[in-house]
Amino acid sequence: MADKKGRAGTPKNTSGRGQRDLKVKVKTAKGRKTSSTRWLQRQLNDPYVAAAKRDGYRGRAAYKILDLDEKFRFLLPGARVVDLGCAPGGWCQVAVKRTNALGERTSKPVGKVLGIDLQEVDEIAGAEIHQLDFLDEGADDLVKGWLGGPADVVMSDMAPFSSGHKQTDHLRIMALVEAAAYFAFDVLEEGGTFIAKVLAGGAENDVLLLLKKNFTKVVHVKPPSSRKDSSEKFVIATGFKGRPDDLGTG
Repeated sequence: MADKKGRAGTPKNTSGRGQRDLKVKVKTAKGRKTSSTRWLQRQLNDPYVAAAKRDGYRGRAAYKILDLDEKFRFLLPGARVVDLGCAPGGWCQVAVKRTNALGERTSKPVGKVLGIDLQEVDEIAGAEIHQLDFLDEGADDLVKGWLGGPADVVMSDMAPFSSGHKQTDHLRIMALVEAAAYFAFDVLEEGGTFIAKVLAGGAENDVLLLLKKNFTKVVHVKPPSSRKDSSEKFVIATGFKGRPDDLGTG
């Protein structure tokens, strides 16, 4: 990582000037919505956006998985990783480096990173990208075939398109997380890890109970790189117990 960051995934201001001096103000142009102006101003003043450009990542979301891996250490050299909803590819980029998927560290085992998305995603060095709906019948067998065995990690930064209605969006993302969890049950190695983005709300209890049945430890985390005004959190489930015939029932 670049030496301008205090620890992995945490950009740091080293200019000697205060934050107030660095802030960029954007005026609302004629014909542009106020919300668009706010978004643009936030992007211009976001240290993680600037860090992503500097470090060659495809988006600021890369620092979220870096933060989570710093804490839980699941992207180990030699690990087989599935990134569901991988576009634009920042999480895959991080996974490639941390699992040694390019084989650059000759003394370490070589990992395998598989990116899955509904849309076409530009190639990523060291990752294998497939355009696939993970909900399709037989998708789990395809993924295990591409990996050459079960996965050590299934991770998801997926979120449905926003409807603008908070409760509806929360229910949609929790349904997506539950679907991703069942997919993980099909492809994970015993002892594996599942990571997924959730939104704070009140409908996540069923998903958490499902995960707690099937993993030895389940926690909620809001990484430092997640915007303070965002309701997103991440659920980290470690120590997959394996898949008995009646998994997830009863």
